[in-house]
Amino acid sequence: MRQISASEAKAKFSDFVRAVEQGELLIITRHDKPVAALVRPENIEQLERLRAAGPEGGLASLAGGWEESDELVRIVAETPRTTYRIVPDME
Repeated sequence: MRQISASEAKAKFSDFVRAVEQGELLIITRHDKPVAALVRPENIEQLERLRAAGPEGGLASLAGGWEESDELVRIVAETPRTTYRIVPDME
């Protein structure tokens, strides 16, 4: 992921569109702060699904768009959850 200034994006827009077509992600900055991104349409679809899921949605809420994903949502929703996760001692 590369950062470019807004003025650079304006001056070399077609070059950056080609770079995105080839898979690169570009962050556009103004005064060194990220303000926008130039990404492929597929990335926008993924972002919209994440937004729709919300912070409480979990992985099951992201399912969709492929065959039998409703079944996956059902299975995950019915799976018992533990109250805590056991973290192994790494020392």
